[in-house]
Amino acid sequence: MFGNYFKVAWRNLLKNKVYSFINIAGLASGMAVAMIIGLWIYDEVSTNKHFKNYDTVYQVMMNQTFDGVRGSQEALPYPLGQELKTKYSDFKAVAMCDWGQRHSLVYKDKKINKAGHFLGEEGVKMFSMNILAGDQNPLHEPYSIVLTEETSKILFGDENPIGKTVKLDNQTNLKVTAVVPKQPKNSSLQFDFLVPFQVQESIYDWVKLYHKTNWGNNSWQIFVQLNDNATETAVDSKIQNVVLSHFTDDNTMKVIKPAVFLHPMSKWRLFSDFENGKNTGGFIKYVRMFGILGLIVLLIACINFMNLSTARSEKRAKEVGVRKAVGSGRKELISQFLSESILIAALAFIFALAIVFFTLPYFNKLTDKEMTMHIKEPVFWGIMIIFTLLTGLLAGSYPAFYLSSFNPVRVLKGNLNAGKRSSVPRKILVVLQFASSVVLMIGTIVINQQIQYGKNRPIGFNNKGLISVDWSDDIRKNFDAIRLELLSSGAAVSVSQSNSPPSQIYSNNNGWEWPGSNPVEKTVVFSTIATAYDYVKTIGVKLIDGRDFSRDYADSNGVVLNQAAVKRMNLKNPVGTRLKWNDKNMTVLGVITDVQMESPYRKISPLTIIFNKEWVGVLNIRLNPNMSASQALALMKPIFEKYNPAYPFEYQFADEQYAKKFNYEELVGNLAAIIAILAIFISCLGLFGLASFTAEQRVKEIGIRKVLGASVLNLWQLLSRDFVILVLVSCAIAVPIGWYGMNKWLTNYEYKTHIGIWTFVFVVSIAIIITLITVGFQAIKAALANPVKSLRTE
Repeated sequence: MFGNYFKVAWRNLLKNKVYSFINIAGLASGMAVAMIIGLWIYDEVSTNKHFKNYDTVYQVMMNQTFDGVRGSQEALPYPLGQELKTKYSDFKAVAMCDWGQRHSLVYKDKKINKAGHFLGEEGVKMFSMNILAGDQNPLHEPYSIVLTEETSKILFGDENPIGKTVKLDNQTNLKVTAVVPKQPKNSSLQFDFLVPFQVQESIYDWVKLYHKTNWGNNSWQIFVQLNDNATETAVDSKIQNVVLSHFTDDNTMKVIKPAVFLHPMSKWRLFSDFENGKNTGGFIKYVRMFGILGLIVLLIACINFMNLSTARSEKRAKEVGVRKAVGSGRKELISQFLSESILIAALAFIFALAIVFFTLPYFNKLTDKEMTMHIKEPVFWGIMIIFTLLTGLLAGSYPAFYLSSFNPVRVLKGNLNAGKRSSVPRKILVVLQFASSVVLMIGTIVINQQIQYGKNRPIGFNNKGLISVDWSDDIRKNFDAIRLELLSSGAAVSVSQSNSPPSQIYSNNNGWEWPGSNPVEKTVVFSTIATAYDYVKTIGVKLIDGRDFSRDYADSNGVVLNQAAVKRMNLKNPVGTRLKWNDKNMTVLGVITDVQMESPYRKISPLTIIFNKEWVGVLNIRLNPNMSASQALALMKPIFEKYNPAYPFEYQFADEQYAKKFNYEELVGNLAAIIAILAIFISCLGLFGLASFTAEQRVKEIGIRKVLGASVLNLWQLLSRDFVILVLVSCAIAVPIGWYGMNKWLTNYEYKTHIGIWTFVFVVSIAIIITLITVGFQAIKAALANPVKSLRTE
């Protein structure tokens, strides 16, 4: 029986090739979108699930109140790790970790710059790393290093790396104790190498001198694994006041009130946002949003099938009448029509699979993923079969019940026409279809407007022709010589040092006091840049009052403020004002314009620039504007090879680093744009099919009107009018929905664009133009047809 159903379905497909193509193309596009988004969602929700201890690993975090605002942070004091490890029995493992940065690795004549972490010994087992070669507890030895397979291949080629010595940053010899695989891209822990956490104490004097016993400096990460009988809630209550207990006599810390808590690995990626000390979600909102959008696109494709199937009901009416007359029941007819829709869905799935196969590499590049179709896994095919069946049933359900409901007596007498009411469901579906597409168009445009709004925001400094080079001990020793040679070579016009690159802020500090401030205001957080000479000149910031640090003065207690800091301190004549920072007397030397170094969508934070030659991490270089960048870099390379021989000459352009701040929004915008374009394409396919059928259905009417003198323009207007009205109704529904949804999305940003009326005028105009083009082709084709051919049977 079912074989017969599919045989009839196949014949109908071949008989109506144009409509079959439209149905299959529409469903294939919708299914491809749903599959790609499904793969993306699966990758997102699978983040970190490759770790065996996924359910018991947590990151330690801390809530603190600054300037009356309760915030949450991952940065923690150095001694907290040891205290959690020794004083609390709830933890199976505790591992401290730095934030990760690039370091030089040298083996014989090979030198590379790679990103790595200083990680506590227990971190390897905690993160269930697969040891490919070497010691199963590789960070136990104090001067050891764990390499990824990729890093090992670069340094050692086909040699066995275990036991060999690698020099870190041209100063510390480390023995390779293990090789591990590179982490997948959907892992929160990314590295090219790992070094024992305690090695920092011997490499960096500042760690041992300023951080090891300092409970007030929050510069480290801590990861823990709970014992089997421990719970997150119970442990939170135990460790909540562990930091505060070390500040019993500090009134400022009583206002800040640090409270330690655990954040589970399952929430690191998708639930990373906090507000007022509470987890409020995060990237999960985009996972949900694109999941809904994928379903909407699939629904639009199914609506195409429904509309074309019901619109062509007259073509199938007599078949239904005859089948019912010879004894077929409604269930059998429903089964037949569902079989047809499932067959079309199956054919569409084949094409959708091909679309996904060819577009997935591009999509991976767009989203920075490593997604693959798991075609060798039975589970994948099981899901795909269910997906195809559900799509076929969804698309074919309404047509099956609609067509099987025909009265055989009326059908065989030729009285099928039910008047205008018969087209009402189709019109409703077309309105829903286009309303969804218009909402997506509005969303895409507003997202791109927001991106452009951020890009057009004045940043307060000149990031063109500005590069930064990571600091090293050799650069520190030879800084003056490097600076002089860069300037004398003509490649650079200014050189400075700082603790963070030009487009980022690495440090934020409280503890500032100013004239008229009260004790609570010591909790106000100021962004901090530590530098020496020529920073303002090198970065290209406008100095609006006073001066920069100068070699002609003793400026070690000087500070330069931005306008936001002056405003926050309410200073009328800032230059020369005496301030205090953690009880150290400071003097305001100058004021610069506000500079945008953090998120381009947030208000500019108050900034303090302090003089500190030791607290550095970056060398900033302003390239000669009268020389091409390639020429300048070519002149710089031998200078760095001379004074910084253990490092390859690597640099970052400030404008490129600033552009990366828009990656998050551009990803959302690109995904939304792709979905919107495909939704419109699928809607247009359906509209084209309906227009074709309408023209076919009214061919005799068109012929009579033409004989009576109707022009091509009159006939085009006649056939296009109904579709334009439906699209206008769609826009009337979509515009308020789009306005509400995108206004709500914009509330996530402090610095945001305004949704003007012209956005909606543009979208509505585009929708009408697309409709006229889509319908117009069929309308003009029908209007130009010879009326003799359409009327000769009369």
